[in-house]
Amino acid sequence: KQWYQRRVPITAGGEGSSREHAALEPRHLGGKAIIVRSFARIHETNLKKQGMLPLTFADHADYDKVQPGDKVSILGLTSFAPGVPLTCKLTHPDGSTDEFSLNHTFNDNQIGWFKAGSALNAMAQ
Repeated sequence: KQWYQRRVPITAGGEGSSREHAALEPRHLGGKAIIVRSFARIHETNLKKQGMLPLTFADHADYDKVQPGDKVSILGLTSFAPGVPLTCKLTHPDGSTDEFSLNHTFNDNQIGWFKAGSALNAMAQ
């Protein structure tokens, strides 16, 4: 509750369940993106439907660059397109930065869900 009230970004995991709760919870807690090494297909799709960004490390070794307390920025969203990787910029607590590529599997329709905030919002437009 305290993290939600302070709008502190969270790290969340999920299951490949057909239940959408695994995607609803990170969104409810203020999450915007989930960055992992790999996804179960159904979980990845459920995150997309909730307006979240399910992203994977283009280079799995970049996982080790993430440190506690990092500020995470996702770059490239203004030109978000199918097949075009996004960039993660980490600003570490000491002020140093790292950047690396993130892959996604969004198609044009799913990008519309993200821009609308969720698949339901896109349908209501």
